[in-house]
Amino acid sequence: MNKKNRIYLAGPFFNEQQVKRLDEIQALLEQNETIGDIFRPASAEYTDAKVGSFEWQSAVFKHDINNINVSDVVVAMLDYKIEENEPEPDSGTVWECGYAFANNIPVVAVRNVADLPLNLMLAGSLTAFFNGKDNVKKLKDYDFNQLMTRYEDVKVF
Repeated sequence: MNKKNRIYLAGPFFNEQQVKRLDEIQALLEQNETIGDIFRPASAEYTDAKVGSFEWQSAVFKHDINNINVSDVVVAMLDYKIEENEPEPDSGTVWECGYAFANNIPVVAVRNVADLPLNLMLAGSLTAFFNGKDNVKKLKDYDFNQLMTRYEDVKVF
C-alpha cells in the first residue's frame, strides 16, 4: 500500500487569481494516489484576537510553522503577481521553502509561467520543479513516496 503523504501547500492567497491557482494545484494533488491530507495556510482562521494584532500574528505564524513541521512535503506555488508582470515569488512562500529545506522537508515547486528565471538559492532547494502549465499538470502523477529529483531547464540568477 502506498503511503499517503501530508502536504503543506504554500503560496500567496491575497487575491482571487492567486486563490484560483492554489485551488488548481490542490485539485491536482487530490488526484494523486500518494497524497493524503493537504494543509493550506489561512484555511483555519485565528479568531481569538484582532487580525493584524501581535497575538494574531504570533498565533498564525506558529500554526503555520507547526503544520510545516508535521508535513511530509511542502508544495510551493511560485506564481505571485504574474497578472502585474512581477515574476518574483511571494516572500512568505520563499521563506516557507527555506524553512522546510533547512528542516529536511522536501520542497516541490510549481510555476505556470515557464520562461521566467529563478533565484539560484530557491532553485537549489527544490526536490522537484514543475515549470510551465503543461508540466504543472504532471503533479497529479508525481510519486511523493519516491520523491525523484525533477529538473527543469530554467535560467537562474
